[in-house]
Amino acid sequence: MTLSIHYQPEKTEQRWYRHWKSSGYFRSIPDERAPYTMVIPPPNVTGVLHLGHTLNETVQDVLIRRARMNGWNACWVPGSDHASIATEARVVAMLKEKGIEKSSLTREQFLSYAYEWKEKYGNIIYNQMERLGISCDWDRVNFTMDDHYNQAVIRVFVNLYEKGLIYRGARMIHWDPSAKTALSDEEVEYREVHSVLYYVRYRLEDPPDPSQPWITIATTRPETILGDTAIAVHPEDHRYQELNGRYALVPLVGRRIPILQDPYVDREFGTGCLKITPAHDVNDYNLGLKYHLPVVNVLNPDGTMSEAAGKYIGEDRFQARKKIVDELNSQGLLVKKEEIQNKVGVSQRTDAVVEPRISTQWFLKMQEMAGPALDAVLVGDIRIHPSDRFLNAYKNWLVDIRDWCISRQLWWGQQIPAWYDASGNFVVAGDEETARDSYRKKYPGADPLLTRDPDVLDTWFSSWIWPIEVFRGITEPANPDFAYYYPTQVLVTGHDIIFFWVARMIMAGLFFEGQKPFTDVYFTGMVRDKLGRKMSKSLGNSPDLLDLISRFGADAVRFGILISSPAGNDLLFDEDSCNQGRLFCNKIWNALKLLRKWGENPLQGGNEAVPQDVFGVLWFESRLREASSQVKAQFDAFRISEVLKNIYSLIWEDFCSWYLEWIKPQRDQAMDALTLEAVSGHFESLLQLLHPFMPFLTEEVYHQLRAREPGDDLMVRESLPGLAEPDRDLLEEGQLAKAFITTVRDIRKSNNIPAGEKIRLAVMTSRREIYRRMASVLVRQCGGISLDFTSGPVPGSIPFQCGKDNGFLLATTEKGLPDPGQQAEKLRKELHYLKGFLETVDRKLSNPRFLEMARPDLIARERLKKSDTEAKIHSLQESLKHIQPSP
Repeated sequence: MTLSIHYQPEKTEQRWYRHWKSSGYFRSIPDERAPYTMVIPPPNVTGVLHLGHTLNETVQDVLIRRARMNGWNACWVPGSDHASIATEARVVAMLKEKGIEKSSLTREQFLSYAYEWKEKYGNIIYNQMERLGISCDWDRVNFTMDDHYNQAVIRVFVNLYEKGLIYRGARMIHWDPSAKTALSDEEVEYREVHSVLYYVRYRLEDPPDPSQPWITIATTRPETILGDTAIAVHPEDHRYQELNGRYALVPLVGRRIPILQDPYVDREFGTGCLKITPAHDVNDYNLGLKYHLPVVNVLNPDGTMSEAAGKYIGEDRFQARKKIVDELNSQGLLVKKEEIQNKVGVSQRTDAVVEPRISTQWFLKMQEMAGPALDAVLVGDIRIHPSDRFLNAYKNWLVDIRDWCISRQLWWGQQIPAWYDASGNFVVAGDEETARDSYRKKYPGADPLLTRDPDVLDTWFSSWIWPIEVFRGITEPANPDFAYYYPTQVLVTGHDIIFFWVARMIMAGLFFEGQKPFTDVYFTGMVRDKLGRKMSKSLGNSPDLLDLISRFGADAVRFGILISSPAGNDLLFDEDSCNQGRLFCNKIWNALKLLRKWGENPLQGGNEAVPQDVFGVLWFESRLREASSQVKAQFDAFRISEVLKNIYSLIWEDFCSWYLEWIKPQRDQAMDALTLEAVSGHFESLLQLLHPFMPFLTEEVYHQLRAREPGDDLMVRESLPGLAEPDRDLLEEGQLAKAFITTVRDIRKSNNIPAGEKIRLAVMTSRREIYRRMASVLVRQCGGISLDFTSGPVPGSIPFQCGKDNGFLLATTEKGLPDPGQQAEKLRKELHYLKGFLETVDRKLSNPRFLEMARPDLIARERLKKSDTEAKIHSLQESLKHIQPSP
């Protein structure tokens, strides 16, 4: 079969994926092998794979493919999350397009539309994952509203309620006016925004100084003025001592409110006077409880002004703000406006500005669960990677943890298993029949109509049992799958959900199973564009994954996003990295074509037991051993990006640029069979190392390299056994050979010696035996005809330094070499430049401010420049010593 000029991913990717899937390579059942289990962070059914998903799931695929190739029974469970707030919003929007309001539907009718929407869009993300090469066990797909999963969530709720850890009560919570539901603290994102601080006059009742009939407060939220029930000043603020115990009138509505003293007030902010609106600020709420203040809620659940506001009823809160400011100004009550920067909380799901709201909700006590979850990480039972970035954040959240608001005012999700009578008495049970039995026992003689709580549970309350229930650990606790696969090995996820999900899964695993849910947590960073901006649809900077795959190929996209993503750090994505991946694919494809060409008519070597080019073969064998050992250590440390960079350099530089050149036969000569077998074996080993990162290309090249038996697929070929230690002497000799060849090539280029013009080489060295071993490689790669040894400088040559050895390049034609004087002048100019450059570097490294302020990697880079420049200067000085006139 003739190979194409370039690698063509569109002709290989879907073919190989179908083959792997139909061969059952992704499936896992318990057996005698040790399990290697991962669960996918379930993406929302609402969307498509964005680049954050792409990074996350590619890292997981790398780990699971490597586990299979290392002989583990690898099981990777896929699935999706029902995403209560986001999905319900999508369904409501879809219904509005059809002219249907949610309020006109029963719960059952709405849920039928929701499931219809989920069936239509829910599998889109799975199809994209397949295009990316994701090797999940597709027979184990879970959804967080599957029947068994719903049962598990309800059981967990009932269990925690019976243990006294879940309670119901009225508290100040975060409210999303767009989704019209409560949020947990972690679902609120605080953003720095430009705001206006409004200074507003409140008329005093019976002012102590008639010439000063006003008290002025500063607020960023004039719309909440209508709900004020007090004003507070600091007890030590001398400006307002005479106002303690007096009253003021709320602007626009005339409500009479007391003036209090409390040390909570910040005397430096605004005017030092604090308006207290208990219904709309958590700190005001606490002050309201302290002083028994009335609560006036001026906002409806949808963010419009309520009847309690008395004005602008039904107006959107932000429109009402503008009108209130205008009215205050027209009445002479607006003193001034001041531009400020402050933080505003927004809903992570809908992007709406959240409102503090007093609401009766269900809460889960967290302190009892937080302790074991913290200890598990601090003692190392669960390892966080990279720990230096995220361990403290994890610790601080658990130390300062607050109770979790777990109820949501939605229909899409697990309905809270609580049943109420007409008086508000309730019981908690797994189903209605059990609830009735419990009610009769709790309230003997009564058998009224019971109504189930209409709210659903927070989505994260279902996903915190994900590693347990995907194996039916709650609904079928004794089943063999759960006993075999749980706990899992590694969790790969974004650091933005360390509190939402990771910490809570650890709590759930330890609380319900007495076991950690996983051993290692690998945090990926956030994907940003090359300008450092977060990817978003509004900015138009988030590329379409399928478009990238169509243009570059899945392997190139995987390469592009992994090569620039060190653990935990945000990565700057640029399509150029995908193009780099495409070029890498073609580099490997060209290596395949070269080996195929050499294999057409190999030279049989008779009784020879070693390859003809033994130095190159032995050197690369040691280089492969060295790199394989490094790769293992980097994988163990979860330095995934560094692994790929290591393999990339090994293939592109060491294998393609050096090794293949060193063993390449002379023109019109055949390669000997032993060398061909050696290099083919090394190529296969490289494909094995690279396969987890670029599976389609490596599988195709593996099969194109030579004929394979059925079932001999790279994906399931066990990885290299423990390789012997590399020969360190051979590795040093390889570095010497590279340096020698590079130096001679540079000399040829700088002296305009044509590539076709042969040269002679001589070396003054104490390591003659080493040079003899690699002489054939050096002569061929340098375009020479011989390599001789000398005890002193060679007249009429171009001298050069290679490590501690002195080399001499001689011409073989009448044209000869440049005049020694010209050579010396050229070297002196280069030496002058390098000395100036070294002075610049030395000045920087001797600057205390630079050493104090610069990042460690920048300082290390400058020191490397210094050592490299000093080495070059030494080499030039030695070369100048050996320039001799022609005889």
